[in-house]
Amino acid sequence: MIRFESDYTQGAVPEIIDALVKTNMEMTPGYGTDEYCISATEKIKAELECENADIHFLVGGTQTNLTFIASVIRPWQAVICADTGHINVHECGSIEACGTKLLQIPSSDGKIKAEEIEGIAYGHFSDPIREHSVQPGMVYISFPTENGTLYSKKELTDIYTVCKKYGLYLYIDGARLGYGLASDRNDLEMKDFATLCDAFYIGGTKVGALFGEALVIINDECKKDFRYMEKQKGAMLAKGRLLGLQFDALFTDGLYYRISDHAVRLAMKIRLALEAKGIELLYDSPTNQQFPILTVEQADKLSEEFAYSTWCRVGEKVAVRFCTSWATDEKDVEKLVEAIKNI
Repeated sequence: MIRFESDYTQGAVPEIIDALVKTNMEMTPGYGTDEYCISATEKIKAELECENADIHFLVGGTQTNLTFIASVIRPWQAVICADTGHINVHECGSIEACGTKLLQIPSSDGKIKAEEIEGIAYGHFSDPIREHSVQPGMVYISFPTENGTLYSKKELTDIYTVCKKYGLYLYIDGARLGYGLASDRNDLEMKDFATLCDAFYIGGTKVGALFGEALVIINDECKKDFRYMEKQKGAMLAKGRLLGLQFDALFTDGLYYRISDHAVRLAMKIRLALEAKGIELLYDSPTNQQFPILTVEQADKLSEEFAYSTWCRVGEKVAVRFCTSWATDEKDVEKLVEAIKNI
């Protein structure tokens, strides 16, 4: 079985495995205070051109989202997000379990607009009895979105402008950040995120690491006492050097960008094959996730050789997801392309 159902089915890039083996018997201090975490932090700051950034290494995306949001949102505040947002549909109510309400904006492509955010914020803060309803405190978006779509630099700028107008934090989930940056439709650079949000994370779990995410906190208001919350939420890894070492490798000699380019290039081959076959796509994704709408017969035929994620029903058809990654073998993509031609 050739697997395309997610971008974390394989281990890690060889450079990380080699570094882990090479340093395995070294003795280092714990909890992210080691030389590898320090080195990775400096490399990420250099990429961002932002010495003021605080970098924290956590194990996974849900843990990162939960820990950061809990650290800055007050008990009477809520987080605005797309109804398709990862924190809303794929994290088992972790944010709500901390007592934080999610204010959902319906989205057909995974994105939300500045004017939609302003509608919620203005509606609340102009209400003379606003203390009777939950107060918007943050906007959460993903780059890329859960549907593989991207925000342009203008869209992100407009969203952040609204957030600052109403005193809302803007937090960006970057689980697949590398794949977004690698898209030929993307007009953002890594350093832009240091000026267009209050905090974001650089995904490692889905982009070459065994596990781990690098949380980047830009806004000084969000930095104070974060490590206390990190510890309280069980997010502070004792063997923190295992995280720092991985990001140190990913941000050496452009590795993070090269492996992301690989995934997106192969995803575009799959997209071209689907389009050539006349198969409609559920979302216009220029990243490593592709969402064809197949007949049940087509889906069943492809499932004989390829694993994919079933997304949703579309009338009598079914939308599925094919996901490439840093580790996807080009020969496997060629087999999938040939199979698509023959369904």
